Amino acid sequence: MPDYTPELNLAKKAATSASQIIQKFQRDSNYSIDFKGKNDLVTEADVRAEEKILAAIRAEYPNDNILAEETARQQSMPGGRTWVVDPIDGTTNFTHGFPIYCVSIGLWEDQQPQMGLVLEVSSEEYFTALSGKGAFLNGNPITVSTCRDPQNALVGTGFPYNDLSLVDNYLQFFRMLMNNIQGVRRPGAASYDLCCVAAGRYEGFYEYALNPWDVGAAALIVQEAGGTVTDWAGDDNWLFGKRIVAGNESLHQFLLEEIGKHFNEEQIKERSVK
Repeated sequence: MPDYTPELNLAKKAATSASQIIQKFQRDSNYSIDFKGKNDLVTEADVRAEEKILAAIRAEYPNDNILAEETARQQSMPGGRTWVVDPIDGTTNFTHGFPIYCVSIGLWEDQQPQMGLVLEVSSEEYFTALSGKGAFLNGNPITVSTCRDPQNALVGTGFPYNDLSLVDNYLQFFRMLMNNIQGVRRPGAASYDLCCVAAGRYEGFYEYALNPWDVGAAALIVQEAGGTVTDWAGDDNWLFGKRIVAGNESLHQFLLEEIGKHFNEEQIKERSVK
């Protein structure tokens, strides 16, 4: 079985360098902000952090493919080795000084995740995983929650900012959760939400209108922590399918069943933003 430890070490160094860039922009509060779409921000910090990460990858692995948020030109996974990079997951949080925004770096090979790292910049929490070797937070092993009762569960979600096609169903689903679980949280960075599942802080997580760089590293961390990750149909198309549900086995099943009650088949399997 291949050893991806060198790639993980590279990811740690690249993420740390990117974090230093991000923190400097945050301290200086002097950066440009542009819009890629409705409510879809990109800042100078995003661009500079991504450049730093990609330069580090290309220096060591020049033949690898890279799928990165600010430079991606495709919506499919190439064959061979592919790095999946989000320089700042939570850019809106970053621009408002809200302290949840992450550097996310994953490595896939032959269509399978092999390495994942998510660094929450403000807290300096490093969530990591290698396929088949477990999940870790700052070097310490983590596992998903053992809570099985939805009434005692905390669930994370996100509110899509550029695809409002499912808002009515989403709000109905949200109302159901308010009546049947202990609480819902929305930090604003899907990679962090997934890591909260991996660390047992949440019992489950769901969202739609996501991109591969939002989940390409963190989903492996959930899986290696003993959790389950699928799309809304219960299948494996969560990387490019734009819908994800994750959790420990019990809460994943609960969320999946409730999604089936609150969304029709077309909404569950929709693969493109309307």
